[in-house]
Amino acid sequence: MNWAKFFFAFIAAFLFLFIFGFLWYGTLMQGAHHEVATLLRPESAFKSYFGWLIFGHIVMAFFFTILCVRFVPAGGAGSSAALGALVGLVYAGPHLISFAVQPLTIKILCGWIAGAVIQFAIAGAIVGAIYKPATEQIMYVKERSR
Repeated sequence: MNWAKFFFAFIAAFLFLFIFGFLWYGTLMQGAHHEVATLLRPESAFKSYFGWLIFGHIVMAFFFTILCVRFVPAGGAGSSAALGALVGLVYAGPHLISFAVQPLTIKILCGWIAGAVIQFAIAGAIVGAIYKPATEQIMYVKERSR
C-alpha cells in the first residue's frame, strides 16, 4: 500500500464528506429536519457534541478509503465511484430502519438515501482518482482455460 497516497486520499475524502454533509444535511435538508425537531439536539447542545460529528466523519472517510484501496486495486474514479454508490445504498438499510422506528418524514428518508448515494459516489471518485496506482503495480489474473 502506498501510505502517502492513502493519507492524501483519506484527507480528501474526509474534507469532501464533511463539506458535503454540511451542505446537504445541514443546509439543504435543514427545513425537513426542523419538521421533526424533537428528535434532534437543540443547537446549543449540538455544539458540545461537534467533536463527535468530526470524529464520525473521520471514521467514515478512513474506512471508506480502505474499502476503495483494498477492493478497487486498479483504482480509477469510475470504479471507486461505483463502489461508493453501493456503500451509499448500504446506508439505505439503516435509514429505512430509522424511518420504521422514528417519526421521520418521507422527505427526510428520501433525502438521507439520495444524499448517501451521491456523497459516497463522489467520495469514491475522489479516492479512486487520487489513489490510482501506477500501471506497473497492477496485477492482472489470467483466466484459466477449461
